Amino acid sequence: MERNQVLVPQAELDRQREFETAIREMFSRREAHPVACVDTFGCQQNVADGEKLMGMLRACGFTLTDKPADADLVILNTCAVREHAEDRVFGNLGALTHAKKENPEMVICLCGCMAQEPRVSERIRKSYPLVNLVFGPHALWRFPELLWQVYESRKRVFSVEDEHGTIAEGIPVVRERGVKAWVSIMYGCNNFCSYCIVPYVRGRERSRDPRCVLQEVRELVESGYKDITLLGQNVNSYGNDLEMDYDFADLLAEIDRIPGEYRIRFMSSHPKDATRKLFDTMAASTHVARQLHLPFQSGNDRILKEMNRRYTRQQYLDLINYAKSVMPGLVLTSDVIIGFPGETEEEAMDTVSLVDEVGFDALFTFIYSPRPGTKAAEMPDPATRQEKQKWFDRLLEVQNARSAALHEQYIGKTVRVLVDGESDDPDYPLASRTDGNRLVRIKGGPELLGQFVDVKITASNTWALYGER
Repeated sequence: MERNQVLVPQAELDRQREFETAIREMFSRREAHPVACVDTFGCQQNVADGEKLMGMLRACGFTLTDKPADADLVILNTCAVREHAEDRVFGNLGALTHAKKENPEMVICLCGCMAQEPRVSERIRKSYPLVNLVFGPHALWRFPELLWQVYESRKRVFSVEDEHGTIAEGIPVVRERGVKAWVSIMYGCNNFCSYCIVPYVRGRERSRDPRCVLQEVRELVESGYKDITLLGQNVNSYGNDLEMDYDFADLLAEIDRIPGEYRIRFMSSHPKDATRKLFDTMAASTHVARQLHLPFQSGNDRILKEMNRRYTRQQYLDLINYAKSVMPGLVLTSDVIIGFPGETEEEAMDTVSLVDEVGFDALFTFIYSPRPGTKAAEMPDPATRQEKQKWFDRLLEVQNARSAALHEQYIGKTVRVLVDGESDDPDYPLASRTDGNRLVRIKGGPELLGQFVDVKITASNTWALYGER
């Protein structure tokens, strides 16, 4: 795509602001005070999309609640990556049936990745008449116009056309209170991993202008946000479509020069596009966290090829070893799929052996979940669920032992943490994160929230550290 096709014209964005005004005036004439609830599922990119939805809702005159039963408008902002997330959404739609009976004027919207799947939108059209508005990620910037159509026509509205996707700058945002913020630097994916539905629902890769990203990060730092995560389906391919000699490492280096006390993280990274330049830039930075989330998915070359990951086990290990060499103490995390179609026990154990060799600090582990419409969903899959569970349990056994051992090494050490929330442990009422994103539960009062403090680690388990200021 050419850039002039990707960027939404300013006139179109201004038109959406007019629809926000029209909706606000409609409620004013009715002397109504509408309430909206945005229920977000899935990844941080969905969270960022949810913040834009809340920004547009507030501009339309809504106040916000986290209780669907109290709302006049409910938005389910959905994820399509795993079957479990999809089942939860349909369960929530069923629960909303009762709320809509009590409040027939309630408007229910389904948006996000699930909505963009033709089989899902058709199921909603036929079997869930309570849903008034359905739109995919490509239409998010047009939400005010689509909502106005629902109110004006009093008919159901669907906007799920298949398209490559766009970039819309300047959408109003309501961010979560606290110290963390999410910044989307690009959208879409060109990789087409054989198990993944994302490229089909989020379109092709398209990078935001670096000036827009830098301005957004600068404003966040000035507003007091201290833990900022850069988002993309594959941040390592940032800039490929910009028609300029500028890549993700260049963007990180420029962000790092923004003055202030803050951390920068990023996700997700694809190993095929990770470079030594990126790791050198991280090592030389002041603000980029010494944390790398680099999904490898499988430790077996045949399975990696079937997954269309486009790297080998050894290439992945070479990347990790270089990153460790330039950033001693680097905290490493990854994503792993066990039980890919056709995988044998021996091939699954190759994944376990890679985990043991690398020594990850933590893993996000999944038993393969077929997604209709992907190549992997059509592959023969002879292994039973029981067999896959056995392999999965072995993976967890190895990783949990590694995580516990790594955490135990912290006892007695002093680490710098950002206090970012409250804990559910009454003895350690505050939650904080190290530079490497390790969870540290600490003693202290609410006055520490949002501060960087030094903490002495006194105890640990598989999932967390414990300490005192």
